[in-house]
Amino acid sequence: MPRGETSDRLCAVILAIWIIGFLVGTTSHVVDLAAGGLQTYAGFPTALRLFWISLTVLDPVTVVLLALRRRTGIALALAVILIDIAVNWTVFLTIEGNPLYGVVNQTLFAVILISTAPKLWRWFTADGPHRSRARERGPAPR
Repeated sequence: MPRGETSDRLCAVILAIWIIGFLVGTTSHVVDLAAGGLQTYAGFPTALRLFWISLTVLDPVTVVLLALRRRTGIALALAVILIDIAVNWTVFLTIEGNPLYGVVNQTLFAVILISTAPKLWRWFTADGPHRSRARERGPAPR
């Protein structure tokens, strides 16, 4: 298999991991909202509740941007996960109410995102899929 195809395949696997992770987050927040309505997370301060509810929108927007292979999706994904783990670790250590496995899993996911972001950044272009017109058409005629 040519090196470019191997690299593309690896990047596709990395991208799938990112998307699956944010779909898990989306599902979690949608289930919480379905079960508790806008009163979900009621035992927490309003700012925390609003942040966690906002992830119901931010996580799927991140998924869409990543699926479209937009660099803005990478930036948004990193911002969302880093803010989320900062908030969740703070809650875990001060207020309590977040399970340890959740904050550890999110932290491990953040490590994966941070370590693979440069590879995805190179694979994506600023405005969409990383495929030049010449590459799509095949080799130039001689």
